[in-house]
Amino acid sequence: MRKDRIEKLLNKMAKNNIYQAIISSPPSLYYFLNEWFEPGERLLVLFVNTSGEVKLLVNELFPVNTVEEENLIKYSDSEDPLKILSSLIEKDKPIGIDGSWETRFLLGLMDIIKDLPLKQLSPIISELRMVKDVDEIALMRSSSLLNDSAMEKVIELVSEMLPEKYLAKAIKNIFEREGANGVSFEPIVGYGQNTANPHHMPTNAKLKDGDVVLLDMGCIKNYYCSDMTRTVFFGKPIETLKNIYHIVLEANLKAIEKIKPGLKASEIDATARNYIESKGYGKYFTHRTGHGVGIEIHEKPYISSNSEEILTPGMIFSIEPGIYLPGVGGVRIEDLVLVTDNGCEVLNRYPKDFLVI
Repeated sequence: MRKDRIEKLLNKMAKNNIYQAIISSPPSLYYFLNEWFEPGERLLVLFVNTSGEVKLLVNELFPVNTVEEENLIKYSDSEDPLKILSSLIEKDKPIGIDGSWETRFLLGLMDIIKDLPLKQLSPIISELRMVKDVDEIALMRSSSLLNDSAMEKVIELVSEMLPEKYLAKAIKNIFEREGANGVSFEPIVGYGQNTANPHHMPTNAKLKDGDVVLLDMGCIKNYYCSDMTRTVFFGKPIETLKNIYHIVLEANLKAIEKIKPGLKASEIDATARNYIESKGYGKYFTHRTGHGVGIEIHEKPYISSNSEEILTPGMIFSIEPGIYLPGVGGVRIEDLVLVTDNGCEVLNRYPKDFLVI
């Protein structure tokens, strides 16, 4: 159990007039407990309050390794866990609820305790998880380096004989062989015109000479995610796509160069977006510039035009500008960056030079 992180949570709760809280999402439970749970249909929650009470309510089927007995409440299938949970709650005091808690549990609790003074807890947890500590940064570096190694092997496999679907499967196999615990999202593999869809789902399409190849992939290692996109070309590309590649690469580099503590996340988005707009492709950059990555593949901060988040050392997020021309193709180049005291560190090492296979 990470008592230091729980203490930070309790301090933030007190500042936000939240006396007690229920935490249910597996990623957040892992953040506070250093142990991953997949409870299925059974109730599993961490209950805390600002008086210092910390209790993990868990079915007796699940072994628990990181929580001391005094902080454990185990129940059997013959017991109603909501009644047990309700006995911990002080009925007239504000209670924060994790936004991912299943409605059936929340409604059941509200049937037991009428007029429960509910508050949103997720924004507070997101703020905590947004800034990584030294342990998390080490894990993120490790996951990103594994992604680099896998990307090198994947690009070696690109050929006219291998359809998108099979290359996507190969990515998963390579991650497994490299020591990953799984993928952080389903790999995006696109050939030719399919790359104009930023979230294209791999098909049986095969490569043709001159096609653009977009590879967006990430793994999970020790519960922390990686994310990287590279775009390469199979044979000589048309001039339009070659030009777009260099524009996207420059937007990526300019955004990374801009990053430093104290700036708004929206300023980083504007740096990439304004450059692409200056080249006449603004309407073809159809998504935000980046997103936070950690235990989950999409976390705060979001590097978007309306984000008010202030960059802080320890934040890790993607920088992934793209241009997508319907009927032609698309280019995206993505790196993970760590905000440092003076600027940032790029966690990916795999090259992003213009590459023709």
